[in-house]
Amino acid sequence: MKKQKCILSVNVNKLATIRNSRGGDVPNILQCAEDLIQFGAEGITVHPRPDERHIRKSDVFALNKLLKKINSKRKDKIEFNIEGYPSADFINLVKK
Repeated sequence: MKKQKCILSVNVNKLATIRNSRGGDVPNILQCAEDLIQFGAEGITVHPRPDERHIRKSDVFALNKLLKKINSKRKDKIEFNIEGYPSADFINLVKK
């Protein structure tokens, strides 16, 4: 059976920017990702930067863990899209 293409992947970078500007963990990126999936998103997109002013490396690892857990219970898998400049650090992050 042919895999269906992801129709909507939501970039959560702006949510992370708001969180980082406030300090703390509000909005909670993991909860936002879960909510977006519940509301119909078929993918979560991040664009990590070396300065971590948006998404942090820890967010990438936490989102990966969350999406693996969610995908283990679903037939239609949620896509995790990591975008960025292909530097050595970025490639190493994606490989993890």
